[in-house]
Formats: sequence, structure tokens, C-alpha cells
Amino acid sequence: MDRCVDAHEIELTPLPLEADDILAGRPVAAARTLGELGGTEFGLWALTAGTVRDVEADEIFVVLEGDATVRFETGESIELTPGAVVRLHAGERTEWEVRSPLRKLYVAVG
Repeated sequence: MDRCVDAHEIELTPLPLEADDILAGRPVAAARTLGELGGTEFGLWALTAGTVRDVEADEIFVVLEGDATVRFETGESIELTPGAVVRLHAGERTEWEVRSPLRKLYVAVG
């Protein structure tokens, strides 16, 4: 990564979504690893409108743009809007309902 990038403008690489994980709409995922810091990866991730399920990595992220809800199999849910800082734990099963394109800056282990 350069010393400074525009997190809203940097181009991301499309990621495949498993058909079984798409619950509604036609969402498209994309990401770009920006680098490592002390062996921990950081980068940008985005998802267009729709609903998908996922199994999480050990991660913390900051929502840069978008409007979404992430639901956990425990019944907990979190509203995602710009500025939200969220902690995910490895192995958690989630459902992401994205109403407007979501973009986040993440820091993830492993």
C-alpha cells in the first residue's frame, strides 16, 4: 500500500459468493488487501445490496459507507452505518442484509 489511499475510491477485486450463501437479491462482494501490520492483514471489503450468509474470521472493522444489518445465529443483530466499529469472532455464523452498498475497512487475523 502507498502511504495514503482513498478508501472510497480504491478499486476492489470481485470475490465469488457461493450460490447457497445468497439468500436474497444479487449481491456482489469485492475486497482488496492493503497490507499487513505485525502479521495482521488489513484491507477493504464491500458488498452490494442483497442478503448473504457467512462464517466469520477473527476481525474488527469500521463501516465507511452503506446501510446494513448483520445478524448472528445467537439472535443478536447489529445495525451497520458509517462509523460503526464492529468486532467479529472466528467461526461466528452471520447473515448480512445490505440495503445500500456497504464498504468497510477491516483488520483480520489468519
